[in-house]
Amino acid sequence: MLLKGKVAIVTGGTRGIGNAIVRKFLENGAAVVLFGSRKETVEKAVKALKETNPEWSAEGMFPDLSDPQAVADAISAVKETYGKVDILVNNAGIAQSTSLYDYQPGEFDKIMDLNVKALFYTIQPAAKIMKEQGGGCILNTSSMVSISGQPSGVGYPASKFAVNGLTLSLARELAKDNIRVNAVAPGVTRTDMVAALPDEMVKAVCAGIPLGRMAEPEDIANAFLFLASDMASYVTGEVLSVDGAARA
Repeated sequence: MLLKGKVAIVTGGTRGIGNAIVRKFLENGAAVVLFGSRKETVEKAVKALKETNPEWSAEGMFPDLSDPQAVADAISAVKETYGKVDILVNNAGIAQSTSLYDYQPGEFDKIMDLNVKALFYTIQPAAKIMKEQGGGCILNTSSMVSISGQPSGVGYPASKFAVNGLTLSLARELAKDNIRVNAVAPGVTRTDMVAALPDEMVKAVCAGIPLGRMAEPEDIANAFLFLASDMASYVTGEVLSVDGAARA
């Protein structure tokens, strides 16, 4: 029970890595409010969690992450309900692989809006609450391509480079308020999208990973659990790679 008594918000928590983080936090005693993009997917995710364990303290919200006021209102509502916000996980994001020659400005804007600007919109109100209560923990989802880049879709690695910069800078700024800020940079992970790939493509991907397999969502969730817990009480300003030593 590494997070017993903690209150966490997890954006992008309805599926994939985000949902694995939600489950891992619940298993370790936290109360979790997951944010999703649509009412129906949020309700479905919360229902599944309750079916797994009716005792879990799990609920969901679906604020528009591109609207600073909607985000601030949602985070304020969590604080009003639970009395505090101990952990914020910024996991919502989108990937993209369009060639530079075919890139449209709107595509680049969409990536930046969700992968970068939405983090600022969630972190600012959450950090204010954390400062008032004496501290907290902010965790951001980066990517292996934030370190090595990728051969197409420049907006995605650019957005994750920005996540790293935001993480390192805010770790320094918020340390005086006892707020730790870290990021996790996952490698190729067996999400729904990857699970749909043909076996031969999966084998080709895994051939480039020294550990010989892609990550499971739980592998990534375990890293978030460590960084959220008191075991990492002296860890801030880190971008933790969880990629099996793969390089994009």
